Amino acid sequence: MPYFDAASSAPLHPVARQALLASLDEGWADPARLYREGRRARMLLDAAREAAAEAVGCRPDELVFTPSGTRAVHSGISGALAGRRRVGTRLVVSAVEHSSVLHAAETHAAAGGSLTEVPVGRSGAVEAAAFAAALEPGTALACLQSANHEVGTAQPVAEVAEACGAAGVPLLVDAAQSLGWGPVEGAWSLLAASAHKWGGPAGVGLLAVRKGVRFSPQGPADERESGRAAGFENLPAIVAAAASLRAVRAEAEAEGARLRGLVDRIRARVPELVPDVEVVGDPVRRLPHLVTFSCLYVDGETLLHELDREGFSVSSGSSCTSSTLTPSHVLRAMGVLSEGNVRVSLPTGTSEEDVDRFLAVLPGVVAQVRERLGAPEATTEPGVSGSLVVDALGKRCPIPVIELAKVIGDVPVGGTVTVLADDEAARLDIPAWCEMRGQEYVGEEPSPRGGSAYVVRRVA
Repeated sequence: MPYFDAASSAPLHPVARQALLASLDEGWADPARLYREGRRARMLLDAAREAAAEAVGCRPDELVFTPSGTRAVHSGISGALAGRRRVGTRLVVSAVEHSSVLHAAETHAAAGGSLTEVPVGRSGAVEAAAFAAALEPGTALACLQSANHEVGTAQPVAEVAEACGAAGVPLLVDAAQSLGWGPVEGAWSLLAASAHKWGGPAGVGLLAVRKGVRFSPQGPADERESGRAAGFENLPAIVAAAASLRAVRAEAEAEGARLRGLVDRIRARVPELVPDVEVVGDPVRRLPHLVTFSCLYVDGETLLHELDREGFSVSSGSSCTSSTLTPSHVLRAMGVLSEGNVRVSLPTGTSEEDVDRFLAVLPGVVAQVRERLGAPEATTEPGVSGSLVVDALGKRCPIPVIELAKVIGDVPVGGTVTVLADDEAARLDIPAWCEMRGQEYVGEEPSPRGGSAYVVRRVA
């Protein structure tokens, strides 16, 4: 069964498995002890730290291991903000950061701190100039991911780091999605990552804090990991994480080029095979293994279930998934279609045959889901009425958009359709539908019956 969700968690790399099994026998003792078993464990820990630091591009004494990537992010943000509290309380983040960053930012704001979100363009990338403009006096910390976890777009980290350096603001980079493919460029100050994203075991994160960055660890003091990660180290997992990071880096250039070719095939073929599809994210500045697309008139949860029945494990940022009732904050910030969203992230070793079979299966699956939902045909005949109102109150995506598409041909060119909807996804998906189908999105206004009234003018 092809597993196409490496961005969530990559399969355990063979090197990680070997290192984990070996270190279970050699690395069980306390590395803080001076007897023989403790010294052996300390040697393993030091070697893992040196290997990880080399991959990150920092000094070994600047890097600590944490119980997860999320803990690394939270510790990095809280420690940097506390270390610079005399400078100010402003935290600057991009609008498409991972939820671990945004949750930490919300906690900071709830405690009285200031928060600025830098918007992104339709490709999902921030503009370095816009990020620099947000670094106002009193900014204690800035956060920017190296590449987006949902659409794969690479961020201009080097340019933003230069702007942060000029403003005297440390930059924390969430490198969870990109670190296995190469070091993060630019003069960043702090970096967080997670081992299970590159094929290491779950439960290991890393946090690098450059020398000279003011940092004050929060929580009870602990003597382990420079006081920045409390508790006994999971040494076998740490050794496996470092070994697998070194291994995937050695394979990254060749495997990245191969997977990029497969992703390019998906990006090109999906719009040809499936009508009314939007491929999102930057087509060039992106991770090599990840592609995301959204299908009009498709329920995202049903689509994922049907693909699973066909043997493909994929993910989604759609508003219609079992884990959320609102559109992905990434897709919302980009202003792209959210319904029927599919994220394909290929693990190392994915074959061309698996990708070809996915492309063969996808059109039929989408067509079946659309037929069940009563989606419209691609074209409609012009009608005579000058305006129509579609009542989609109480109906979830993609039904409001389907109802709009069914009746747009019943008004003449210049006529309008008003869609009444109370589903949050409609605010994103109706304008996205208009852009995809060449219609004019007039705007949104409150509906006297609740929800919102979305007005669309037919221009084609």
